[in-house]
Amino acid sequence: QGLGQTRFVCTSVPLDGDVCAASALGTGSAEELKGTVLQLRETVLQQKETIMNQKETIRELTAKLGRCESQSVLEPGEAKGRKGFAKNTMGDLSRPPAAETLSQLGQTLQSLKNRLENLEQFSRMNSSSQTNNLKDILQNKIDDLEKQVLSRVNSLEEGKLSPRNESEERGKIESTLTSLHQRISDLEKGQKDNRPPDRFQLTFPLRTNYMYAKVKKSLPEMYAFSICMWIKSNASPGMGTPFSYAVPGQANELVLIEWGNNPMEILINDKVAKLPFVINDGKWHHICVTWTTRDGVWEAYQDGTQTGNGENLAPYHPIKPQGVLVLGQEQDTLGGGFDATQAFVGELAHFNVWDRKLSPGEVYGLATCSSKALTGNVIAWAESNIDIYGGATKWTFEACRQLN
Repeated sequence: QGLGQTRFVCTSVPLDGDVCAASALGTGSAEELKGTVLQLRETVLQQKETIMNQKETIRELTAKLGRCESQSVLEPGEAKGRKGFAKNTMGDLSRPPAAETLSQLGQTLQSLKNRLENLEQFSRMNSSSQTNNLKDILQNKIDDLEKQVLSRVNSLEEGKLSPRNESEERGKIESTLTSLHQRISDLEKGQKDNRPPDRFQLTFPLRTNYMYAKVKKSLPEMYAFSICMWIKSNASPGMGTPFSYAVPGQANELVLIEWGNNPMEILINDKVAKLPFVINDGKWHHICVTWTTRDGVWEAYQDGTQTGNGENLAPYHPIKPQGVLVLGQEQDTLGGGFDATQAFVGELAHFNVWDRKLSPGEVYGLATCSSKALTGNVIAWAESNIDIYGGATKWTFEACRQLN
C-alpha cells in the first residue's frame, strides 16, 4: 500500500543459498549477467559429464547389493601379483549389507537424484541473475556427493555385516535407481555435447582395486611400438600403473608402472627397463616410450625431449595379440586380479599406440599439442574407444588448453 504500481522479480536460489545475497546480486550489469550465464552453462555440461559417468558406478553398486543379498561366495583368486602379494579384489567374498549401510546408500542416491533435478533446471535457463557464488555452491555439493558415493562403496567392502531382512530398503533403492536412470536418459536426449571426441581426460582419484578404464580394442601382434600419453599425478609412494596389457598366459605382456619407491618401469614379457621420468609433481607431463623387437632397443621421451634409451629389453619377442588393455590398474590375471597398492592415482589423457617407432619430431609435435600431431594407428584416444568402471570419471582435457 502507498507504493503505487509495482512488479515482482523472481530469482532462483538453491535450498542452501543466501536469498538476500542473490537478490542483491540480481542488479548487476547485463555484461556480468551474460558472463554468469556462460559460466553456468559450462558448469552444467561438466556436471552432466559426471552424472553420465556415474551411471556405470550405480550399476555396479546395484550388482554388489544383489550379490550381498544372496550371500554368494565366489571362487578365490588363483593368481598373485607380480610383487608376490595375494589379491583382495572386490567380489572375493560377498557380504550382506546392514540396514544402516543400505539406508545411507539410499540417502546418497536420493541426493544424486536431487542434484540431477537442479541440473535440469539450470539447463533450461536462457538467462540467470546468479553469480559465481552459485557456481561454487553447486560445485561443492557435487564434490561432497561424490565423496559420499565412494564412502558407501568402502562401507560395503569393509563392514562386518550380518544377514538381515532388508527387502523394503532395497526396494526404495531400486526405485530411486530406476528413476535416476530414466532422468539421465532424458537429459542425454535433450542435450548435445559438442566437445571433440578426443578432448577428454580420465581421473582416478583414489587408490582402489576396482576403479579403472578398459580399451575396447586389443593390440595386434607388434614388432615395434610407440605409446604416448599425457599424465598428471602427485601420488606417493609411486603413482601406480597408468596402463597394463595382459594376454593369455602372460599377465605382464606390456606394462607401465611406478610401484612403491621404485622408478617408473616398462615391462615387456616380464622383462624390465627403468625409465628416467620425473613427473610426480602434480603437473601435466607428456611421456612417450618407443621400442623395437630388434635388439630390444627402447627410447623414453618426457615433454617432447628424449631423456633415456637402452637395449636388450625383450629382444626378438613380438607383442602378442588378443589381450586386454586396461588403464589405471595392473593385471595379474587376464582382465583382472587388480591390487590397490599398484593402482594409478591421478589423471590421464591422449593415450595413443602406434605399431612403429615415432621420430623425435613427431613426439615433439604431440608434446606441444600441434594441430598436425598424429593419432595412434593402433589405438586412438577417443571416448567411443574407452569404457570406465568403478567411479573413474571423465572431464574436459586441460593440458592442451593451457599450452594453446
